[in-house]
Amino acid sequence: MGDSASTGTESWRTYFGFDEPYENQADAVERAIEAGKARGFLAMEGPCGTGKTMAALTAGATLVRDTDLYERMVVVTPVKQQLQQFVDDLRALNAGIDEPFDGISLVGKRDLCPYGREGQFPDDVGTHDRCEDLREATARLVEDDGRSDGAAVADAAIAGEADDDQWWDPRKGQDLAAAARPDAVEQSTLGDDTLQTAGAASPYRQAQPTAPESMAEGSDPPLYCPFEADWYARNKGSPVDFSAGDEHVVTMDDYLPAATERGTCPHRVMSVMLNEADVIVGNYNHLFDPGSRPLLSDVLDNQTLVIVDEAHRLEERVRDLLSDRLGRQSIVQARNDCTTLIQRAQQSADHKAQVREVLSAREVPLDAVDQARKFYDDLVRWLDNRIESFLDAEHEGWRADPSSLPEHDREIPLRDPDTVEQDELTEWAERKGYEGSLWRSLSKVGAAVEDAIDQLGLTRQPVCAAVGVLAGQWWERDHATFLREIELEHSPNHGQTLDADYQAVYTPGLLCYNCMPATALRNVFDDLGGGILMSATLEPLDVFTRVSGLDSMAETGSTAPDEQSGDGRPVRSTTYDLPFPPENRASYLVDATPFTARNRGDPGTMRPLGDNWNPTRDEYAQALRALARSPGNVMVAMPNYREARWAGAYLQDAVEKPVLVDESSSNEETERLKREFFSGDGKVMVTSTRGTLTEGVDYDGEKLSTCAVVGIPLVNIGSPRVRGVQRAYGDAFGEDNAFEYALTVPAVRRARQAIGRVIRGVDEVGVRALVGRRYTPDARHSVSPYLPAGEREEFTRMTPDFLASQLDSFWADHRAD
Repeated sequence: MGDSASTGTESWRTYFGFDEPYENQADAVERAIEAGKARGFLAMEGPCGTGKTMAALTAGATLVRDTDLYERMVVVTPVKQQLQQFVDDLRALNAGIDEPFDGISLVGKRDLCPYGREGQFPDDVGTHDRCEDLREATARLVEDDGRSDGAAVADAAIAGEADDDQWWDPRKGQDLAAAARPDAVEQSTLGDDTLQTAGAASPYRQAQPTAPESMAEGSDPPLYCPFEADWYARNKGSPVDFSAGDEHVVTMDDYLPAATERGTCPHRVMSVMLNEADVIVGNYNHLFDPGSRPLLSDVLDNQTLVIVDEAHRLEERVRDLLSDRLGRQSIVQARNDCTTLIQRAQQSADHKAQVREVLSAREVPLDAVDQARKFYDDLVRWLDNRIESFLDAEHEGWRADPSSLPEHDREIPLRDPDTVEQDELTEWAERKGYEGSLWRSLSKVGAAVEDAIDQLGLTRQPVCAAVGVLAGQWWERDHATFLREIELEHSPNHGQTLDADYQAVYTPGLLCYNCMPATALRNVFDDLGGGILMSATLEPLDVFTRVSGLDSMAETGSTAPDEQSGDGRPVRSTTYDLPFPPENRASYLVDATPFTARNRGDPGTMRPLGDNWNPTRDEYAQALRALARSPGNVMVAMPNYREARWAGAYLQDAVEKPVLVDESSSNEETERLKREFFSGDGKVMVTSTRGTLTEGVDYDGEKLSTCAVVGIPLVNIGSPRVRGVQRAYGDAFGEDNAFEYALTVPAVRRARQAIGRVIRGVDEVGVRALVGRRYTPDARHSVSPYLPAGEREEFTRMTPDFLASQLDSFWADHRAD
């Protein structure tokens, strides 16, 4: 750790939520304040016990309250447990000050919709889509006839673009809300049971209401949402305020039941409150996902300080969020949307005139709809043919027995991942005459088709607008940053009518995969006032600041080893060592033959001491046996689940304690396995380092006494996506750095996350082991430079022969009884 970055004042202690800061915590607060005052960013690695959460909140509170630079903080984390930690620490901070910060914790719309939560929507319609349809219908019903121009105003309302002129009539909102109550005259025959959720009773009946005939146009009154109507009745206000939450911090447990009882949309209440909040706590989607980001659009500006937690996950998570998948079924639905309108127009001259009139309002001719229909129809056929050709080449005879196809997801790259070139689909489209002008028009055509289907009262849930947007992006996006491929998700469809045999096993889609998120990240960060990005595993920090887009905001050639500055924005970094007593932990580098596929052979053919039992396996069996026999709970993290099965099978015969073997499975099964691991006497858990049990799980107390990471947990380097990422990183950061930045560094962070599960408190005792020669400093392709300096100094190197005696000695010193 470098010298203290003291700002010369400790006014931040006014906001610090506990009696005294931990070791390094005060320094972290002051460094974060200094970076924030410079409109810059601090990248901070601090292991468990550093107090990163309270440090970041304290620094943010100081910058918001004691400077004129910031109006609010936005906190994002991908881990639910960490989100709750921010809520708890903000409440602790507020408890010690006279004027508390108004805080809110965000959740998704699916968690907040009373009808969706209670199963009142059709099974074949998602909560989000149904909610949007009801919102649009409600907006049309509450329009003030004297001020609106119909659909255009309603569309603006749905998009959140209403201007200062109030286009809605609050009285209509009141009338619609009242019409949904059980005692409403028009509803008296439908029962008097009220809709209840989250332990709260709403004012409305259970069934979704239809608009009163007096308020609807035509003979078929639409469904609407009374919770949404009540929001308009309140002039888009919230009946819930921050006093509803403990220490002025509200969570879903506060605003969901409160809004439900008052008959107002809980999601709208959350939206209103977040615009008034001082501190907003959400997940990565809220900041980085283009679909979720609009919720926060009004508060993401240069007066916002961002805190990004678990920042070592940033690349991977944001890469997924910025990648778009267009499913085959969605393409079919978009084609059918267009077909529905074409068929309507063909029924009679009057119908054709009606269709053309509605489309003309959006300047879309009927011929454009027909062209889009033909394109989607051809696209589905091309997709089926391409998938079947791939499977024919890979799996002879699969058509006779589709169930023989591999039970895992598949990738079909549509260009060489190592070369920047046009993809197969785009080439096919050009040959068929489907040029860029068509691709770019599909979004506009889709929106017009959806509007026409709605206005003509056709019974259909259209998707062609969203499909058109994704299709346009497929054409427009570059081929250096995005890899285009077909993705086959393994999802057996038994007993369903299928268009193609392969669909019995796979659900296909077109994937536009973002290989290089740094530019998008940089754009997000550059729009904000400053920030703190933190994790227990960010090293090497110079690599992190490059791949996260931070460095591109500042000129290189810094004035200090931990700072980059110039005409751009300052980017600073710091690393803190594990603060707990070093005598409470043993840390080993086990020098064994590198655990590579070439050295270890196929785990499926390896049996202990059998004909295929090779020397590499023997070395690792010796090390795993010694580690698994350590007292208490032991976690063995293998490079993948196949190797985990091998290690589990071996250890079940080699140790006396129970051995649990984790697999890639559902969240429910993983939780069950975790509970079994924690209960009773010591056990061995064997899992993949890339699984869910090695990261984001708090093994506090005596839940884990030893963790061993075997080998370097690299992703499948033969995967087209991984190859595409490596090539893109080579362009951005240099060919010599591509493999290191894209693959090695994230793998070492995974390993460090796993061993970081062991020591979580000042009184905890445990063993950490990195097993494999590549962790040693002088090995070929050593990853030792990617460990922080303090960690490198702490680990002791030894061969598997000495491991058992060293473990016995350590545990004898700490468990003399």
